[in-house]
Amino acid sequence: MKVLVGAFETESNAYIPVMNHISDFRWTFGDALLEDIQGGNVFREEGIEMIPAVAVSSGPSGVIERDAFDYIEGQFLKAVRKHMYEMDGIFLIFHGGSEVEGLGSGDHHIACEIRKLTGPCVPVAIACDPHGNLCREYAEESATIIRSYRHSPHTDADETCERVARMLCKLLKKRRNIHPVYRRLPMLFEGEQSVSEDEPVASINRFMDDLEKDPRIMSCSWHVGYTRHDTPVAGCGIVVIPETEKDQDYAETIADRLADFVWERRREFHFTGLALEPDAALDAALKQNRGPCVITDSGDNINSGTCGWNTYILRQVLSAGKLKKTVLFASICDPHTCRFLYEKRVGEHVTISLGVGYDDLSQPVKMDVIVKGKGKSMRPVGISEITGRSVTVSVLDTPVDIIVTEDRAGFYMQEQFRRAGVNWMDYDITVVKLGYIFPELKEKAAFYVMSLTQGATWQEIWKLPYKRILRPMFPIDDI
Repeated sequence: MKVLVGAFETESNAYIPVMNHISDFRWTFGDALLEDIQGGNVFREEGIEMIPAVAVSSGPSGVIERDAFDYIEGQFLKAVRKHMYEMDGIFLIFHGGSEVEGLGSGDHHIACEIRKLTGPCVPVAIACDPHGNLCREYAEESATIIRSYRHSPHTDADETCERVARMLCKLLKKRRNIHPVYRRLPMLFEGEQSVSEDEPVASINRFMDDLEKDPRIMSCSWHVGYTRHDTPVAGCGIVVIPETEKDQDYAETIADRLADFVWERRREFHFTGLALEPDAALDAALKQNRGPCVITDSGDNINSGTCGWNTYILRQVLSAGKLKKTVLFASICDPHTCRFLYEKRVGEHVTISLGVGYDDLSQPVKMDVIVKGKGKSMRPVGISEITGRSVTVSVLDTPVDIIVTEDRAGFYMQEQFRRAGVNWMDYDITVVKLGYIFPELKEKAAFYVMSLTQGATWQEIWKLPYKRILRPMFPIDDI
C-alpha cells in the first residue's frame, strides 16, 4: 500500500503590513520530506510506502499572496494527479489558520480541491494545529480523519501526527465507510486563553480522553480557532470520528455531548498565568526579589505572526528611572540597524536609532550602545528553519542589553539564545516577543508575566473591528 504525504503550515496574521510571498516559504521535497515529516515513522513501521508531495511552511506570517498560494496548491494537486492510481490514502499536516488574498482559508481550499480529484472514497487524514478554523465542507467532506493537537504549547505535535498516521494505517488495512462529525461553536478565544495546563482546557482534554475509551469512537478533537484574520469560518470546532460506519449515528450524539461540555465552560476561559497591563507587568517584574524573570510582549507575539519590531516595552524600561536589575530584550527586529551593527567591531561605541518607525508602537529609539557580540537568529518553520544575523548591544549607562535581529525571531528555546551568543539566565529580567510562555522558559523562570501590550496580536480581541465573523460570537457578544 502507498500513502501520499505532505504538509502546509502557516498561520496568517492580517494585522501586519506585509504579505506572505512565495520567497517567505520553506520547501521540502522528495527523500528529504520522507525523512523529516512527522508521522513518517509510523508508515515505515507498518510497511506502507510513502509518496512525497510537498512540505511547505512559512510559520506565522501575513496573509498569503494569491499567486504564491496558487503555486503551492498546484504542487499538491500535481502530486495527486500523478499518483492518483497508485496511492491508497493521503496524509496531510495542516495548520488551519491560513488566509489567502481574495480567497479565504488556504487549508480548506487545498483539501477541497484534493477531494474533487480523488472522489469521496480515498481516505484523507489530516493532523492539525488546534489554533485553526474549520467549516463543515472541510471537516466532514474533504477529510476522512481530522485531529488537532491536544496541548498548547504544542508539546504533543509529534504524538498527534503519529496517532493520525496510525488511524490512517488501520483504516487502510480494514476499510470502513466513515466520515467525521463536525459541530461549530460561536466562541472565539486567543491561544493565551486556552493553554492546556489550565482550566477549562485541562477538563476538556480529560473529557475527550474518556470519550475515546469508548470502542465506538476513533477520535475526538476540539479546535480553538484562529483570531488573527477576519473570516466567516472563525470560531471553535468539534470533530468526532466514528470507529465504523455502524457508529456514525452514535458519533453524532458524542459530538453533541462534547460541544455542550465545551460551551458550558465558555466563561471559564482566561489568560494563562499572570497577565497584566504593561505598567503593572513591568512593575511586578521589577519588584521580584529573585530571578530570572520573563516578560512576554504579547501584542508583538512573533509566534502568532507579528514582525517583532515594536519598541514599546524598551521605551517603557528606559523611562523607568535608574534600574537596579539587568534586562535583556530578545529580541527587537530592525533589519537596517542589525546590518549596520554587524559591520562594527565588538566593543565599539556607536549611536543607533532602533525601530522601523512603521507606527507609534515601533517608533525609533535613539541610543548610545556598545556592540557586545554577534550571532545568529533562528526561527523554526515547519520541518525547516529561517536563520539570519543578530547583534547584541549594551545600552550605555544602563543595565539593558538588546538582541537586534535581521529577521523576526521569537526567542523561546535555549538553542535560539545559544546561537545569538547570549545566556538569558544571566539577566534579572528577559523580555521576549511571545504570548503565553513556552516550556523551556517557564521551567527556568522564577517569575513570569504576560504584558497586555497592543500590536498585531493584541489579546483583547473584543476590541478588534471584526466584520465578517459569525455573530453573535462569545465573548465579543454576551451569549
